[in-house]
Amino acid sequence: MSLSQLARSICESPTLKLNETAALLREKGEPVIHLGGGEPKSKAPIDAIVNCSALLSTGDVKYTPADGIPALKKAIIRYTEEHYQRLAAPENVIASSGAKQAIMVLLHAILDPKDEVVFPVPFWVSYPEMIKLAGGVPVPVTARDGSFQPTVEEIAEALGPYTKAIILNSPNNPSGVVYSEEFVAGVVELCEQRNLYLVMDDTYNRLIFDGRAPTNCYRFSKVHNLDSSKLVVMNCVSKMYAMTGFRIGWAIGNRELIRAMANIQSQETSGPAAPSQWAAVGALNGVQSSVESLRLTLENNRNVMVNRLAAMDGVKVTKPGGTFYCFPDFSAYEKDSQKLSRLLLEKVRVVTVPGRDFGMEGHLRLSFCGAMREVTEGIERIRWALDPSAPNEMFLGDRKLVRDWR
Repeated sequence: MSLSQLARSICESPTLKLNETAALLREKGEPVIHLGGGEPKSKAPIDAIVNCSALLSTGDVKYTPADGIPALKKAIIRYTEEHYQRLAAPENVIASSGAKQAIMVLLHAILDPKDEVVFPVPFWVSYPEMIKLAGGVPVPVTARDGSFQPTVEEIAEALGPYTKAIILNSPNNPSGVVYSEEFVAGVVELCEQRNLYLVMDDTYNRLIFDGRAPTNCYRFSKVHNLDSSKLVVMNCVSKMYAMTGFRIGWAIGNRELIRAMANIQSQETSGPAAPSQWAAVGALNGVQSSVESLRLTLENNRNVMVNRLAAMDGVKVTKPGGTFYCFPDFSAYEKDSQKLSRLLLEKVRVVTVPGRDFGMEGHLRLSFCGAMREVTEGIERIRWALDPSAPNEMFLGDRKLVRDWR
């Protein structure tokens, strides 16, 4: 079959592939522990379900404006004013089928061939492929000190004549690290000095721990008029409201950019599905207790996972400040993260995501958004597979395993 050069150059999403693998194993009755997932186990808010059901019960489900229904834009504007202290107009807002599509149409709107997009390592697995799909060149920046946050100077060193944008994702997927206010402020200033787009992927910015407040990037901008700014803020209902399947995200930006994004989106999908948009309206305007309940559950799960990982000889773990991911370094056991991930799946049926896919070899992304039992049993299985001090025998479902294969 003859495929385009672009199609051949794009890698499959490793996280979606792992979800598929885990589902197939479960269908066969295998006792799989999924620590690779990226969706909370809690239910969508009742306000979202009621709003969605109200539309469905009418049977009158039709096309919507390509950039989102007025009610959703109004809810996003209120959300932006409450959480970012920035007043947006409807023309500054686009609703998309998930934050992923919002980022994708943004990249199509701003990138010409060979234009570069800079982002820190580790990074969300989709950034490089999305940039390539838009004809651009991904430029990952690794901190020289090996940490999860490069310096502003290291970001600046990566800029060149073809640089068009910088993407920051904080709290960060996969590391859970919350970038310091000094770092965000420095990158905002750098972009405004160099006339670059700054894309703030704030997907997890309400899932922050230890009493910290979310970072508001607008605080550091000297450009107070959205229509004069190249700062673009992305968000969605997927993570904080546990509504991954509804596929609703949005972007806030200057109206010229948003208009271009809406034109592109109208040709791609004709806009997000109406029931999902009304569900998002319900979530954003409804009772917000589910967000805090999820955050508290995740913080507790994080504490358990980090403590158990820290007890393993040779594992280096940085305590996540947010999200529902941990990114420990297992290179003392195996530097090839894909090999290690395969071993854990094959031997102890634990799904993890190789660090190579996030730009850092030797690490694994582990999710703590599942039930506490999954977190504790998953880490116990990993310890049994890797740590010499673990017991020689372990039960995997109804099978007894002995470490004679090591």
